[in-house]
Amino acid sequence: MPVEKPGRRLMHHVKLAFVRRKVEGGGNRPTNAGLSLTSMIDFLIVVVVFLLMTFSASGETPINKNVHLPKAENTLDMVDAPVVAVTGSQILVDGNAAGNTHAIEDSKRLQRIDELFNILKAKRETWKQARPGKEFPGVVILQIDQDVQAVTVKSVFQTAAFAGYPNVSFMVGSLPKKSH
Repeated sequence: MPVEKPGRRLMHHVKLAFVRRKVEGGGNRPTNAGLSLTSMIDFLIVVVVFLLMTFSASGETPINKNVHLPKAENTLDMVDAPVVAVTGSQILVDGNAAGNTHAIEDSKRLQRIDELFNILKAKRETWKQARPGKEFPGVVILQIDQDVQAVTVKSVFQTAAFAGYPNVSFMVGSLPKKSH
């Protein structure tokens, strides 16, 4: 094999003229497609800003605007647990309807809320199936408006305990710590 002058040789042995023109760069369009780097950077910046605005590193959950949480000085960060919200007469578990408080408010007696009980029990069973062999923590977070009656709070608390969630935390607004 003789030594040849360096250069482009890819596909030069093909006798078809249209292939030879494409290989040599003589086609209608350039073989390298140009990408607009500016628009790609703009798109990535918009996506990153959107994700930063919607991401919450502290595990905070969105609070209903109608809920006025009580304030407390000694607070902890949120934990991963079902959130039971009580606003007015509506009870929600992780944003899904789980009953109402009309019967409790009418009777003014402590009672189990069956819909709430069934949903929390199903969540507990799902957790146990997903993590066999691990001990169930039994933590639930109550997000209760400060104007909800005490008998309703007690009923929600007791229903959560009956459903297997004995560790109940209350979601509160944080007050600034007092320095002594």
